[in-house]
Amino acid sequence: MKRLAWILGAVVSAALAACLVNVARQIERQSTIDEARPADVIVILGAAEYRGRPSPVLRARLDHGFDLYQRKLAPRILTTGGAGGDPDFTESEVGRAHLVSRGVPSDAIIVEREGGSTAHSIVAAAEIMRRMSLESAIVVSDGYHIFRVKKMLEFRGLKVYGSPRPSPPRSGFRQWWLYLRQAAGYLLWSAGVRI
Repeated sequence: MKRLAWILGAVVSAALAACLVNVARQIERQSTIDEARPADVIVILGAAEYRGRPSPVLRARLDHGFDLYQRKLAPRILTTGGAGGDPDFTESEVGRAHLVSRGVPSDAIIVEREGGSTAHSIVAAAEIMRRMSLESAIVVSDGYHIFRVKKMLEFRGLKVYGSPRPSPPRSGFRQWWLYLRQAAGYLLWSAGVRI
């Protein structure tokens, strides 16, 4: 009986590992594809901010979203992200301020300021889009993040195009670790586990 349980455990573990690697490969493919095209809104995923200033990662996402807006691919930008431990600023409000400083009219920017995680921000962003009758979005984030965000928004009936922020090509263990982490997050989300 122990042997059967061990074999069954090994088979299940191997199947889960194969599934994880398969999803990680899909994430890797998606991470390099820029699908930007006309949409109702550009959704820029939050990242760290430092006392009201965007981190280099957030700034790169915002600047890429700004470039898409300048190309007139969408008439609105939706910034996401909550406080992340900062009592005075949210990622989304810092994003809004940065975009306004670059010349985006404040009435063209929608702010989702409650999200404490990707899943939370996406649920809130999808609800904002539903209320505003926005049906399509260009999602801006780091390449490894796009696959999961697209799937979450598509699950809510939205048409989604990924547009990763420009970044130097990376390879190796660190990059694959990011893909595997996103794959695990996606698989947990698919199974109904909210992280």
